[in-house]
Amino acid sequence: MTYARASCLAGLPIALALTASVAVAQQAADTARLAPVVVTATRVRVPENSAPTSVTVITGNELRARGITTVAEALRSVPGAEVAQSGSFGATTSLFLRGGESDYVKVLVDGVPVNDPGGAFDFAQLTTDNVDRIEIVRGPASVLYGSDAMTGVIQIFTRRGAGPSRAAASVRGGTYETRDYDATVLGAGGALQYSLSAARHTTAGILPFNNQDRDNTYSGSFRLAPSARSELRASLRYTDADFHYPTNSAGVPEDSNAFNATKRFVADVEAGHFFTSRVEGRVLLANTTIDDHSDDRPDNAGDTLGFYGYLSSSRLYRRSVDARVNVYLTPLTVVTAGAEYAKQHDASSSLSMSQYGNSASPPFDRSRENTAYYAQLVGNAGHLLSYTLGGRVDDNQRFGTFATYRAGIGVHILADTRLHLSAGSAFKEPTFDEQFATGFAQGNPALNPERSRSWEFGAEQRLFSGRLTLAATYFDQRFRDLVQYASMPPGQPDYFNVAAANASGVELEARLPAIARVLGVTANYTYLHTRVIDAGFDSTADALFVQGNRLLRRPTHLASVHLDYRTPRRALLGATVSYVGRRDDRDFSSFPATPVELPAYTKVDISAELPLVTHRVADHALALTARIDNLFNAQYQGVYGFRVPGRVVLLGARAGVGL
Repeated sequence: MTYARASCLAGLPIALALTASVAVAQQAADTARLAPVVVTATRVRVPENSAPTSVTVITGNELRARGITTVAEALRSVPGAEVAQSGSFGATTSLFLRGGESDYVKVLVDGVPVNDPGGAFDFAQLTTDNVDRIEIVRGPASVLYGSDAMTGVIQIFTRRGAGPSRAAASVRGGTYETRDYDATVLGAGGALQYSLSAARHTTAGILPFNNQDRDNTYSGSFRLAPSARSELRASLRYTDADFHYPTNSAGVPEDSNAFNATKRFVADVEAGHFFTSRVEGRVLLANTTIDDHSDDRPDNAGDTLGFYGYLSSSRLYRRSVDARVNVYLTPLTVVTAGAEYAKQHDASSSLSMSQYGNSASPPFDRSRENTAYYAQLVGNAGHLLSYTLGGRVDDNQRFGTFATYRAGIGVHILADTRLHLSAGSAFKEPTFDEQFATGFAQGNPALNPERSRSWEFGAEQRLFSGRLTLAATYFDQRFRDLVQYASMPPGQPDYFNVAAANASGVELEARLPAIARVLGVTANYTYLHTRVIDAGFDSTADALFVQGNRLLRRPTHLASVHLDYRTPRRALLGATVSYVGRRDDRDFSSFPATPVELPAYTKVDISAELPLVTHRVADHALALTARIDNLFNAQYQGVYGFRVPGRVVLLGARAGVGL
């Protein structure tokens, strides 16, 4: 039935036929509600409830309505996600997804990887400005995205213009001298769609001195579709940020001038063309460039004892080209074959200042290349069965050949009941320092990637004509060849693949998008069990990996509930309650470090939007906005020793006009 319907759409690209066919199949089971379409899980458009693994979608409209300006804050309500912020606004912010390490999640902006080589990513300066949606895939995804996608992928999509040109702007301010400004212009004319945005976020910080944070973000997206079969898309995002920090490694405020400045430029150009109604080719050119500078010179004449200061600068870039072919065997069955070439380069220098004289480190200048080949089959047998099967081989200049796979199946056993099962492998390449460092620590060129094998099983039940969705997922992961530092005699490497850990758990979700278009509720709970299986060289109690213990900063219990209430006059009220359970950590104020346990905490955030002028196009509205983070001023720490913001009150306004 769905194939015959698709043939009636011969004048459209096959991707549109796929969407239409899926809609027809969905309507056969449920005429009340259709699943949103997602891209990140398979790199082709599939309904969210047909994806081979667990997916969460957060829309830009939701974020703007709730007054959320950072991706880190948005991720706090995602099942299995723990966000650890080491201090005030702008401080290093890490994500632990499903118990994995903080460098086990691939982060993409419009398809462009933005992680440092080796997976590290600081979410502190990643804002939600001009964001259309965020897709979070939980589970291994190296089969499509290569290194770093061990426990998941997060992709930020920039807004695309549509309809008449319009402009929107917002402003707000409040606690800690916080000021937020943003302006966006977007629309479409003829074959061109576009959006342009500029935003500035500043704060004085929570500490009494040297704690200000500034973030300027500029972004744009363009799409040119000269015909129904071809498109050319480009996007860019430039961030200029600096963060001042008075704290030492134990979180004690003592420095009046230390700061870090980061400039990040992300850009891509992607072309797509349907050579026939069933064969599509796509090419993606991507670039990420990061300039980072840290400065901690002497504060005063007394600050000249011991090793008292440093300067460091680095430039890192990642450039890649990805070419793939999608063959639509039927509108619901797609075979993808592709190849990717990527080059990473890291150049840095540093100067250490001490009472014994200044010491400049030898300039660091290294690069490595990776070539990968991948293939994937994604299919749907009507609305009853969905499946995926994929494999990838990475040929890395430094660590050789590495293969990964993923397979998944979803079955609708009843019209409103779906079961899904998936399994896969993933890897994370070593960092440049782990492979090539010289000086105090010696890199090991013979390091292998860290690797994982994972599987999950889940069930989803829709009730009340699809208005309420209940879901439960069990996941199990095995992390092996974890890189560990061990001090060795001079001339010998200090990094080795020795540690191992397991992480498993259960994610429970409930989604009630709207009750009579007035009240919406989403809730989730995650139980997480992590254990160190092999502690490697260090068996002391203060080690980062302690045999039989939990992994650091991973709570056993996580929960979140969000409610949206819309009044008859279209005012919107929102509230989010987040619970984070106890976590193991280390107190680094002494040597050796002391094991500690961070207590559990509950955080409540509320938001409100009061329309003064309404319009059928949301960007044309005029509204007052309010947000209170940490309403009850909960005292907690994301990282031991580092204070985080207390209650934050922000008031503002948002307006939009047609052009």
